[in-house]
Amino acid sequence: MKTHPFVALLVASTLTAASAAAQPAPVNQAGVTMGHWHIASKDVEANKKLFVAMGGKLFMPGGQPLIMFPGLYISLILGNEKGEGGTVGSVVNHVGFIVDNVQQRVAQRKAAGVTVLPGGALPTGGNRLDQAYVETPDGVRMEILEDKTQTVPIRNEHIHFALPAAEVPKAVAWYAKVFGGQTATRNNAPVVNLPGVQLRFNAADTKQAPTRGRVLDHFGFDVNDHAAVVKRLEGEGIKLDQPVGKGATGNTITYITDPWGTRIEIVQRLPLGPEVRATQ
Repeated sequence: MKTHPFVALLVASTLTAASAAAQPAPVNQAGVTMGHWHIASKDVEANKKLFVAMGGKLFMPGGQPLIMFPGLYISLILGNEKGEGGTVGSVVNHVGFIVDNVQQRVAQRKAAGVTVLPGGALPTGGNRLDQAYVETPDGVRMEILEDKTQTVPIRNEHIHFALPAAEVPKAVAWYAKVFGGQTATRNNAPVVNLPGVQLRFNAADTKQAPTRGRVLDHFGFDVNDHAAVVKRLEGEGIKLDQPVGKGATGNTITYITDPWGTRIEIVQRLPLGPEVRATQ
């Protein structure tokens, strides 16, 4: 499934939450909170229009586009990455948002010419009405789920891994230990809860591709004390992919890769600067 670039959505899909609601959740005892998805897109403008239309707020720190949702930043820097291959087929199969009303938001997206896949099939026939899927133009799959009680139209919710069955419990234990997550179950499947995000794990029939070089190249955790978090990671025997340095927007960054090929950025973020009011 491929989508066409958004031009606009109905006014009702505009994010109305206060700026404070969009900031990352407070860090946990391990010093991390959910930070961002990094989409290495060859068509930045198409992605920018899509995410702003979905209710994101556009910022340009260091001249680079960054979209803010409640609980999430989305970086759209291609840089030196290949940006080839969507999420399906990689260890991060898809990512997920929660909206206040799936059918209302789906209708708005369809009216704007966006291809939307229906929710999962029901045993009694038909499809779930509280679930849908959308993809970015270059293949990042996003699950859309519903919480009618939430006070914002859309917010970040989860990252969904696909790993061989024997690797799932190992991954759950690794993420809980390394990032201070709390293990639980959802729909009889294991999850790890972290500030601002739930990590979900499903069994895949075969080993999936690493994220590095794909459109969703990595995701990142924000930290308040980069040096302390890096020291702790190294103390646990985790090797950095590169020395600590400055990213394209001046943030303090480094990367690690989990044992299954998921690239993870560790970021201490500078102030974003003013919101950019995008014109359609």
